[in-house]
Amino acid sequence: MTTCGSGGPLSAGAGPAKAAVDLYRLPLGAGGHFVRFNGRVFEAAAARAERRAACDLYHSALEVCVAAARFVIEMTPVGDARGDQRGVVAEGPVGSRWAGRFRIFRYEIRRWRDGCIPDVDEAVESPQRLTDERARARRMLELVPHVPTPVWGRDDLKTGDMWNSNSVTAWLIARSGIDTKSMQPPGAGRAPGWQAGLMVARRQETEMSLARVTPR
Repeated sequence: MTTCGSGGPLSAGAGPAKAAVDLYRLPLGAGGHFVRFNGRVFEAAAARAERRAACDLYHSALEVCVAAARFVIEMTPVGDARGDQRGVVAEGPVGSRWAGRFRIFRYEIRRWRDGCIPDVDEAVESPQRLTDERARARRMLELVPHVPTPVWGRDDLKTGDMWNSNSVTAWLIARSGIDTKSMQPPGAGRAPGWQAGLMVARRQETEMSLARVTPR
């Protein structure tokens, strides 16, 4: 069931001290035949180039609960100018920085209180509970406005993988201190961009560690 609501400011809310972070895996293009078709074309070409079988592709989103507050975290295309109603905290370009001047070529990152994950009914092997620790859930919510926003679909950060919604999800999970080693796409599926998020998170953690021990 898809539950929807309005965006709101980050707040722990009232109620018992409980927390949860859940991962959702959705087939690429769930609910949209055009995106799904293009995803299949892309994967067929990638599989041919890498001499492997084609796989199902997955997009990801997160749901974070802290006390009585529930938030949906997701990268999506920019819908309209009312991003504040969807908890939008950042935007980035799609395809190229030049094209990002136009709304149709921008993505948004949401931290949407009482929000919804479109087509959540099509999610596979979801939700996957990542943690019940309140501190990690709070940390993830605080990190969302700081997610890197390079060009979607490109490897501008030199990770060997494109940047997309899976990158955002993986970056947030890793930077929140949640173990990512056992997280795999359903079945024989793939989650392009996942490794990009993990690699950038590791780089940043390394840089922060070096900064703490380097004399000034």
